[in-house]
Amino acid sequence: MRFLTILGLILCLAGPAPAQEARLKSLETGDDSRGWEAVGKILLGDRGFCTGVLIRPGLVLTAAHCLYDRETGARIEAGALEFLAGWRNGRAAAYRRVRRALAHPDYVFSGSEPAERVRFDLALLELDRPIRLPSVRPFGLEPGALSGDRVGVVSYAQDRAEAPSLQEVCSVIGRLPGALVLSCSVDFGSSGAPVFILRKGMPRLVSIVSAKAELDGRPIALGTDIGDPLEDLLAELDHAGGQIRRVEPMVRMEGGGAKFVRPELP
Repeated sequence: MRFLTILGLILCLAGPAPAQEARLKSLETGDDSRGWEAVGKILLGDRGFCTGVLIRPGLVLTAAHCLYDRETGARIEAGALEFLAGWRNGRAAAYRRVRRALAHPDYVFSGSEPAERVRFDLALLELDRPIRLPSVRPFGLEPGALSGDRVGVVSYAQDRAEAPSLQEVCSVIGRLPGALVLSCSVDFGSSGAPVFILRKGMPRLVSIVSAKAELDGRPIALGTDIGDPLEDLLAELDHAGGQIRRVEPMVRMEGGGAKFVRPELP
């Protein structure tokens, strides 16, 4: 997770800084985490961790910068990565090694322009074996979130690395080219965390967390808009010999699945 001071990048945003929104809810119990098992912790060898989400039984979406050593800039070998689906209190719903990792072809880890880094900050992890468990259902996609949309984030981060946390309601407070500016709470380790929007009562994926930032001294997050960049990345995966040609939106089953809860007013 990178920290960016982006005031100069978002002068186009109108309105006041985001107000304090719903607090993080730790998904420590089986009931709390039910339906979110496709969100997992990505171990980066001995270099820490990121968050990722299944979009197909054998394919995890995360942030491209997770594939690089942040101190040296060196690429981390795919074989050093491991995806722990639904990691919670020392156990995962499924453990998978990564067979291949592919960053967006236009992503530059050492680029000097923060907005451009966020715009293409996507990576796909091809697992050594698909995860085909009834409790671990890949999420469908819903690109194109607009300013004012209410969203939620499920992530791991420092000081909450042993169970995912859900911020049930935060907001898209503006847009940059290829990126969303979010009022959501993120921290180191949240890189690659899925940003969801509620459609017909079920959460669908609209963005991936790329960086935490500040707006008028308040913490915010930047998320990559997954639309065209993800299509490009999937085409690159196919060109490189992958067997997954595209990601189709999946219809989540009603009942017993992940859902957002209306926040209680103070």
